[in-house]
Amino acid sequence: MSTLDDDLANLATEASNPRYAELDRMSVAEIAAAMNEADATVPGAVSRALPQIVPAIEAASERMSRGGRLVYVGAGTPGRIAVVDASECPPTFSTPPELVFAIMAGGASAIVTPTEGAEDDADAGSAAIDEAGIGPLDTVIGIASSGRTPYVIAAIERARALGALTVGLSCNVDTALSAAAEFPIEVAVGPEVLTGSTRLKAGTAQKLVLNMFSTIVMVQQGKTYGSFMVDLKPTNHKLRDRAVRMVAEIAGVPRDEAEATLEGNDYDVKTSVLVLARGLSQAEAEARLAVAGGRLRPAMEGA
Repeated sequence: MSTLDDDLANLATEASNPRYAELDRMSVAEIAAAMNEADATVPGAVSRALPQIVPAIEAASERMSRGGRLVYVGAGTPGRIAVVDASECPPTFSTPPELVFAIMAGGASAIVTPTEGAEDDADAGSAAIDEAGIGPLDTVIGIASSGRTPYVIAAIERARALGALTVGLSCNVDTALSAAAEFPIEVAVGPEVLTGSTRLKAGTAQKLVLNMFSTIVMVQQGKTYGSFMVDLKPTNHKLRDRAVRMVAEIAGVPRDEAEATLEGNDYDVKTSVLVLARGLSQAEAEARLAVAGGRLRPAMEGA
């Protein structure tokens, strides 16, 4: 067996748990309870990794405030989780698609069609970073449950050589990905219910961490007001209704007044809030937001 195979055999995420040795003999109810029990341990693992997570988010936020991007790199399940998280940023925060995006080993087709061999192509990982034009203001987060995926490690090494902020997110300890990244994050979830199936606890842990990254970075960029996503794009009935409720609550006005104001301001939540809460015209509200860098809080508190 090769050294690489030896490394895999020693990973906690590849180990079998005797607790599930009779999985195929268990009832549906027993398996569901076992999985639920296992999943309940994931938030604790993420909590233990917060001392690694917090400084990485702080550093990423600072770079984005200077014009940088947030870029995820992954293969297989981690890559698909990254695509899901990145794709939610434009509708939630009105960000351009190129501000937060994911690089998937095997390309876009690998999102729906498994291309498992792509994760072993280190040269492709490095080339993908060059193709994305990664630079010193960018943050690149490599995601690999094992922490030893060649495509992801090569991408992180290339991004770091180009001066980007690099983060390595894995679900094992003392990994090669951690060694390659400036900010290692290791969320040790242990063996899976289904041995080696890291789409389970490891995948859940990765989604929780990426939720933190994209959300907190956007909060730090002024994309929210309190807990309200005031930069959302109200492109359907549900989102328009959410916009109405936000404006009504923040500005302290009846729903019909909030809705009428939104309709008169191209459904821009922040402009509508300022019009109602501060008695401004649309032009005055837009000007105040411009001075505040698009942030509603200082625009509301300004003279």
